[in-house]
Amino acid sequence: MNTRDTIVLGASAGGVDALTTIATALPERFPAAVLVVLHIGPHPSILPEMLQKAGRLPAHHARDGERIVKGNIYVAPPDLHMVVEGDIVRTIRGPKQNFARPSIDPLFRSAAVARGPHVIGAVLTGHLDDGTAGLAAVHACGGITMVQDPDDAQAPDMPRNAMLGTVPDYILPIDKLASTIAALAGSATTGMPAESLRGLMTENDVMLTPHSIEHMSKVGNPTGLSCPECGGSLWRLDAPPPARYRCHTGHAFGTETLAAAGDHVIERSLWQAMRALHEKKALSVERAEYHMSLGEQKNAQRFAAQARDADEAACALERLLYKQDQSS
Repeated sequence: MNTRDTIVLGASAGGVDALTTIATALPERFPAAVLVVLHIGPHPSILPEMLQKAGRLPAHHARDGERIVKGNIYVAPPDLHMVVEGDIVRTIRGPKQNFARPSIDPLFRSAAVARGPHVIGAVLTGHLDDGTAGLAAVHACGGITMVQDPDDAQAPDMPRNAMLGTVPDYILPIDKLASTIAALAGSATTGMPAESLRGLMTENDVMLTPHSIEHMSKVGNPTGLSCPECGGSLWRLDAPPPARYRCHTGHAFGTETLAAAGDHVIERSLWQAMRALHEKKALSVERAEYHMSLGEQKNAQRFAAQARDADEAACALERLLYKQDQSS
């Protein structure tokens, strides 16, 4: 019998508490495998030990190529994406997606393509929109979709954005979400809607193979935007909504993450410009003093004017930057 035997969970800020709540609710002889991504970057993680201590199921960092077995919790290792291929798990040090590695979208998308309606996906607490495209993929391939109620989440952005990407089957506070996962695991399911798969399969293949401009032409259209990670061109992907962007080196972004990255780039550029203006003022003052010491009054006045102009521009930028800080 076809059953819902693959649970994928994605979390970021506040995710440890949410994930341990779910682990606590899962019974022994759980009829599904649980695959977890928490945004931890390259930092050491004891999340598997925490989940195993909190609940009844064994948990460990996934090992590349190992078989997925029901009743086990697989946690994405630090600085590695975790994806599903058939009945095995892969760990890949590919390009960051949504500025994260491990990232939620690759796990959810690959599980949706590989396991279809066998999947239950849940986006939990976190900032920005990693998981939005992944949960939409789970829905497109016939899986059950869940989000933690944003009002219950420590960081409501991820569940709230996931709700904009698709209409979840369940929107629940974390304790009820945990018990619902426990109740639905092992339930009977139907076949996969094949018409939903083509774009997602192509995008998933791009994730798992070397990247190139030729590959990108298969999944999207160039936008004229630049990748905030590497500076390369971004393509807008043709796969099912929500909108997302990818460069040919493999970095990928949802719209919220890309917008936040753009704000960061602008702010960084403005601070760099202010630093350069301060340096120009200091150097111009030195040059003015030097030419004055030589009796070259005209040159000294010219560099003094440059120093004043640089100072005025720096002050204008400083007012703009502090105004942005106060409004954020």
